[in-house]
Amino acid sequence: MYNVKESFEQKYKIYELIDTETNSWVKVAPERGGIIFSYGVKGEELLYLNEETFFNKDKNVRGGIPILFPISGQLANGTYEWNGKTYTMANHGFARNASWEVIGQEADNRASLSIRLTSNEQTKRSYPFDFTVVFTYVLVGGKLTIKQEYNNTGNTSMPIYPGFHPYFKTSEKNLAYETDATEYYDYNDDKVKQFTGKVDLTDLKESVVFLGSEDPSISFGGPALKKRIKLSYGEPFKYIVLWTESGKDFVCVEPWMAKTDELNRKEELVMINGRESLVTEFSIEVKE
Repeated sequence: MYNVKESFEQKYKIYELIDTETNSWVKVAPERGGIIFSYGVKGEELLYLNEETFFNKDKNVRGGIPILFPISGQLANGTYEWNGKTYTMANHGFARNASWEVIGQEADNRASLSIRLTSNEQTKRSYPFDFTVVFTYVLVGGKLTIKQEYNNTGNTSMPIYPGFHPYFKTSEKNLAYETDATEYYDYNDDKVKQFTGKVDLTDLKESVVFLGSEDPSISFGGPALKKRIKLSYGEPFKYIVLWTESGKDFVCVEPWMAKTDELNRKEELVMINGRESLVTEFSIEVKE
């Protein structure tokens, strides 16, 4: 049985997708960047959340699954140039701090919620393009799927390289990863390293990114997790970024369409032609 329940938590309206058969749930705060801030399977929460950052709109949320759009990562000096003009944009773009509009929900053969973000005067100060982005969060059999539509509503080509930033709850940070990548780039010392099955993030301040993967999925786990988590994603997501924070019980496993600072390099930008769209998916499931 599926259901979509509406409630309030302090200042936010919350939508909870419920799958009673698998005792699974997904909680979404559309006005807080459209974020999924809780996802549980078989009664167990999978995501880390720092509630103080969630309820303080002056802070970026540490936890849940923040939406990265129109970029993933940072820009050198926080700026980029497009058509001869310089723009300023915050890390990971602006979508994670925007208020998204709820445009639909369903509770028949699945629990789903559709939300939308549309360009406006504020977004155009840092990103001079007309767009509409629609996400549909779907919960079926304990599996979470995020269906995405990136719509260019203008007449000129629009560059994007969005991503996701899931915070998976774990005290163990030396995890085994199943991926066809054979190397990763370590931003801590700017070196390419051979991947041998595990990456220990325990003492790493900066992130690492897997290189050369062609299979659009990755699985990971460890004794503390007592399970394996599988991420699957559409072809546009070419990279998986790993990151953690010292003293915090989480590991981030993040699908990105390009590496950090791509709006300045302009080597792997995903371009959407005028009046066209990019449609793709990203899913998370627990494997016993």
